[in-house]
Amino acid sequence: MDRKPIRNDFFRYILANVTSSVGVSIYILIDTFFISKGMGSEGLAALNLALPVFNFLNGFGLMLGMGGGSKFSMMYCRTEREETDRIFSNAFMTTLLIAAVFEILGIFFSRQITHLLGADAAVFEMSHSYLHRILLFSPAFLFNNLLACFMRNDCAPKLAMLGMLSGSLVNVVLDYIFIFRMDMGMDGAALATCIAPFVSMGIMSIHIITGWNAFSLRLSLPSPKLIREIVSLGLHSFFTEVSGGIVILVFNFVIYRLLGNTGIAAYGVIANIGIVFTAIYVGISGGVQPLMCRYHGRKNDAAIRYLLKLSVVTALIFSAAAYALLFMQVSPVVGLFNSSSDRTLQSIAEHGLRLYFLFMPFMGINTILAVYFSSSEKPHTAQMISLLRGTLLVIPLAFLAYCLGSINLVWLTIPVSELVTAAAGGAIFAFDLRKILSEDLKLAYR
Repeated sequence: MDRKPIRNDFFRYILANVTSSVGVSIYILIDTFFISKGMGSEGLAALNLALPVFNFLNGFGLMLGMGGGSKFSMMYCRTEREETDRIFSNAFMTTLLIAAVFEILGIFFSRQITHLLGADAAVFEMSHSYLHRILLFSPAFLFNNLLACFMRNDCAPKLAMLGMLSGSLVNVVLDYIFIFRMDMGMDGAALATCIAPFVSMGIMSIHIITGWNAFSLRLSLPSPKLIREIVSLGLHSFFTEVSGGIVILVFNFVIYRLLGNTGIAAYGVIANIGIVFTAIYVGISGGVQPLMCRYHGRKNDAAIRYLLKLSVVTALIFSAAAYALLFMQVSPVVGLFNSSSDRTLQSIAEHGLRLYFLFMPFMGINTILAVYFSSSEKPHTAQMISLLRGTLLVIPLAFLAYCLGSINLVWLTIPVSELVTAAAGGAIFAFDLRKILSEDLKLAYR
């Protein structure tokens, strides 16, 4: 096996994907920064209460994008164009159906959802204003994720990166104009965020307009069997994203009762910084996914294992460097989002950030393992990893911390969950590898 072309493809794909993932996460961070400057700690709390909606939107978009893209990549070298079009068309139609549900929720139930997310009287109107507009523009977020995932699997990672970054840049500029120049408050922050995916899709549509795409939308009856396969392959992405939303909901509930709205604002700072670092792992795993699927289609297990090794080493090196930098610069980082110089918020966020971000190396391993198992057509194992790290461990640990009245245990909930999941995922991988090597030895001696 010649490792050099595999290594070159790996770094080419992950560089483009990490750049686009970080770009998308940064516009959420810019939202946080501008809202903190324009609306103080109450604005931060309102934004944090609305964040789970993004997790659900991204979860559905990535489920169909990653699942459909994986299926497309596996079939690309061994099937007719009509079949790859059928994969995209079924993913598109399913996305359209989910978008309609979110649209209905936005039109008729946005106030009820805002109450359900835990907004009290002090932050309700700001939180509702943001949430209502995001739900109304939900189809744009869903289709943006779908298109980006298919393009990465269609050998166009750089154009997908350019599209996502362009949307993020426009979001940053419009945030400043709407919030400060036009004094639109939370409505302005939401509107800037909602315009971004249209810009992104406009750039990415070049791939289709120029005819370089190996997938197209065809009018045909939906295939329940194919939709189930797409969903199964992408379900780990859904669980990962939605679990993030559920974690925010649970943490908001627990922290509000331990530390009030100031605690939620401090957690908002931590969670939004966390989105950027999490984006690195999502970028690495999303970048290596098309390559793993491609080599799985060619039945090259050695190449897949080499890609896994490269991914894990890259994630661990990044984790060590990022945590060291964050630990040393924690005060100025938190201070960027503490426009009112609230000492209580600053103290809570600094202390919480140092404990909370111990999750990084274990999250890197878990995110990559989930993609590895999914790309190897072992979706149930990938789903188990995503569920274990996202909800099955986090929720009971968070409520245990609440019952003990310990905010330190709340911050350590995520690192402990990721550590236990990494141990479980590593054990499953070692068992599978031993079985594969044993079968290879039997074939060699025949």
